[in-house]
Amino acid sequence: MLTDCVLCPRNCHADRINGRRGRCHETAEIVVARAALHMWEEPCISGDAGSGAVFFSGCPMGCVFCQNHNIAEAKAGKIITVERLSEIFLELQEKGAANINLVTPTHYVLQIIEALDLARKEGLSLPIVYNTSGYEKPETIRMLDGYVDVYLPDFKYMESELAAAYSGAPDYPKYAKAALKEMLHQTGNIQIDKDTGMIQKGVIVRHLVLPGHVKNSKAVIKYARNLSRPDPDQHHESIHPNAASVRRSITQP
Repeated sequence: MLTDCVLCPRNCHADRINGRRGRCHETAEIVVARAALHMWEEPCISGDAGSGAVFFSGCPMGCVFCQNHNIAEAKAGKIITVERLSEIFLELQEKGAANINLVTPTHYVLQIIEALDLARKEGLSLPIVYNTSGYEKPETIRMLDGYVDVYLPDFKYMESELAAAYSGAPDYPKYAKAALKEMLHQTGNIQIDKDTGMIQKGVIVRHLVLPGHVKNSKAVIKYARNLSRPDPDQHHESIHPNAASVRRSITQP
């Protein structure tokens, strides 16, 4: 697949195996900008110990307001092998990480699956968090069934015009909706460890409120809320589009 890459909705068809860079700015070589215990995710993900975050270099989105633009534009990071990635997962587990948090992982899904297979053979048992922009193809998300426990997508836009203006992706709403449905299909209802308060399975939707575009934000939250399915036995919902998962607004780009 990486000789004609269509992992993300950009469908750039880059031959990443042979060194061509896709719209994500990366070849097939894994580039990691940072791997460490991360304390600044949602409380049910970071907890007291920290989330075992692996920040992958490159990104298919290219949002003008990106807070990690050096990483997203592949200007930072170190090339590693699949084997080394699996070792990093295990090292984070040994450090007491609450989970393995894959940050901007879309363009490395195939390599991540391979690394998880290797790490699980060596004893990796932590929940896997897929931390994404939400600009995903459902076909790619389906590849992760059985590998990912928690999906942590942004849902940036319900308005195609905004998606085009700020991310060059007018088809973002279509793909985000389809991907979110597949994520929910895989995880089902939110599962929280009652003793630790840590999420074990489910979907948490994040949303960044853009100044002057509250209508877009209301539409995103309404859509996520309507997609959520209450479980009468567990008394909570399968998606949490609540205030805790809505990031504070930014200055005008």
